[in-house]
Amino acid sequence: MAKKTARQFQDEAMKEVAKTLDELSGRYSRWEVWQDFVSMGAIAISNAVDTYHREAREKAYLDRAKKYQPKELEALSHMLASAVTSLDGNPNQDFLGEMYMGLNLGNDHAGQFFTPYCVCRCMAEMSAGDALAAQIERDGWVSVSDPCCGGGALLLAFANVCRDRGINCQTSVLFAAQDIDYTVAMMCYIQLSLLGCAGYVTVGDSLADPMVSFGPNGLLVAPGDNVWYTPMYFRDIWHYRRLWATVDMMISRMGGTKGALPVGEAAPGADKTQPTAPEIINLRANEEGQFTLF
Repeated sequence: MAKKTARQFQDEAMKEVAKTLDELSGRYSRWEVWQDFVSMGAIAISNAVDTYHREAREKAYLDRAKKYQPKELEALSHMLASAVTSLDGNPNQDFLGEMYMGLNLGNDHAGQFFTPYCVCRCMAEMSAGDALAAQIERDGWVSVSDPCCGGGALLLAFANVCRDRGINCQTSVLFAAQDIDYTVAMMCYIQLSLLGCAGYVTVGDSLADPMVSFGPNGLLVAPGDNVWYTPMYFRDIWHYRRLWATVDMMISRMGGTKGALPVGEAAPGADKTQPTAPEIINLRANEEGQFTLF
């Protein structure tokens, strides 16, 4: 069975992940193993940078991990390593999304059909237009959002378009994503994190409970337990942009501007114990001058 599933994919890393997934499927369904793999991978990345949510997410990680034997947990870690290696060698792809659909894990009844990456790439090229570099030169950075992100293919494609145009996504583009499905939202979070994209992924219904930002550009997202910050969102440059944005809104509010609430001042009924902004962390630079979590 493992060999039959693995043959569905051309990419060697995908074949390896599919083979391991089938080997782990026995006591649990393939869907449950995939869900655990994605959730534990996302938590491992988040807990390396997000200290506020670390305790609760670590508990969720351990609750899933205790289902597996040590060798099985090692196999799950190798699956994530395969995704890292594949995306590092070829960032111009939707690794987890293609696997998700290739393994028939999508929810057909919910209309869950992922747009092929090649189509997303075309859409990203058109969305970026010819003035993207000039806009970044003028404003310092831009934000891009996908309120129904799936595995993140459209945002990944936009990141690759920027990279091909010589634009540093780590410092010049903020990525905001949301999906109602926890598992696919975590797939998007993993892939954005591995590609070094600064931003966040929110789990929730974009129509009934859309992600909310303090301000018009998405920089200061309203915090919550369903918000997952990518490692690059903690870079120093984004940290100071959030600080200045907070100061600007406080000044505007003192001047009589209505509507926006500065970070640190909760809306009526909001949980005031939530963090006002992620803390800054130290990341390592690679030979190309890009910061990396690994």
